[in-house]
Amino acid sequence: MAEQALLLVNLGSPASTEVADVRRYLNQFLMDPYVVDLPWPLRRLLVSMILIKRPAQSAHAYASIWWPEGSPLVVLSKQLTDAVRPYWKEGPVELAMRYGEPSIEGALVRLAGQGIRQVTLAPLYPQFSESTTTTAIEEARRVIREKRLDIKLSILQPFFDQPEYLDALVDSARPYLAQGFDHLLLSFHGLPERHLHKTDPTGAHCLKGEDCCQRAEGAVLASCYRAQCIQSAAAFAERAGLRDDQWSVSFQSRLGRAKWIEPYTETRLDELAASGVKKLMVMCPAFVSDCIETLEEIGDRGREQFIEAGGAELQLIPCLNTHERWVQALVALCRRAPLSL
Repeated sequence: MAEQALLLVNLGSPASTEVADVRRYLNQFLMDPYVVDLPWPLRRLLVSMILIKRPAQSAHAYASIWWPEGSPLVVLSKQLTDAVRPYWKEGPVELAMRYGEPSIEGALVRLAGQGIRQVTLAPLYPQFSESTTTTAIEEARRVIREKRLDIKLSILQPFFDQPEYLDALVDSARPYLAQGFDHLLLSFHGLPERHLHKTDPTGAHCLKGEDCCQRAEGAVLASCYRAQCIQSAAAFAERAGLRDDQWSVSFQSRLGRAKWIEPYTETRLDELAASGVKKLMVMCPAFVSDCIETLEEIGDRGREQFIEAGGAELQLIPCLNTHERWVQALVALCRRAPLSL
C-alpha cells in the first residue's frame, strides 16, 4: 500500500523579532488576497501604509512572548508534529506554515522527492474562513500545479463541531475551570464582516438577524466562520456543564477601519469588569496552538485592560497545543479527510 503523508499547516510567524523579519512576514501575510481582499493596487497601497509603523509595534509584541527556542507558535506546532508521528502509521508527518518557514512549497517538494504520491493536508483551523483554511489549500494546490508534482490531496475539513475536537477542548480546559471563576469568555479571532457576506451562499443570511448564527445550517453553516465559532462555543459549554450565564463569546484581533464581527473582545473585557466579574477565564478556541494572539493580545494586554477596568484576575486557558486527547483527536480527524477532486 502506498504511503500517505500527513502535512500539518498552521499560520506562521516571523523568523525572529527583528523589525526587518517582522516586516517581511507581515508583507507576505497581508498581501495574501484571501486576507486583505482588495484589488491588488489598493491592497499594495494599504499594506505599504501599514508597513510604515506596524512592523516595529509587532516586533515589540513578539519580543514580549518569544521563547528561547523561537516563536511559540512554531515551537508548539513542531511539538504537535512530533507528538502526532507515532500515531500516524500511514507515512511521514511534516509541518508547514502558510507564511514564513517551514513553507508549504518546501514540504510538498520534499515529500514528492521521497516518492510520496498521496498527502493528507491538515489546515489546523477548527472553523472555516477563506483567510485561513482556503488560502492554505490554494497554496498547496498552487505548488502542486506549478511544480508539476504527482501528488493527490486529501483535505481535513473544518472540525468545529466534531466530537473528538470538542472533547479534547473540554479535557484541556477542565483543570482550569475546576479552579473556580466568575465568567468564561471564549474569544475567537475576528474577521471583517464583508468576509462573511462574501462567503454566504444565499447572499441573504449572514448578519441578517440577531440569531442568524444559531439558525445557520447546511451550506450556510459550512461557509460561515461566525456561526461555526458560536456553535463551537455552545457545544463546548454544554459538554463542560456550564450554565448560560457563566460564559459568552467575543472576537479579537481587529485590524484597520472596516467593520469586524461583534462583539469585540476589548469591549467585552470592559463590560465584564464593570458588571462585577472579578475572576475571568479566557480561552481562544479558534487557535489550536498558543501564539501572539493568545499569549500577548489576551494574556498580557487583555489582562492589563481587564484589571484596569476593575477586574481582579484574568486567567488565560492554554490552547490545545500538545494535549494527548487533542493529538489523538487530530489523527482520527485526519484519517477521515476526504480526497480532494
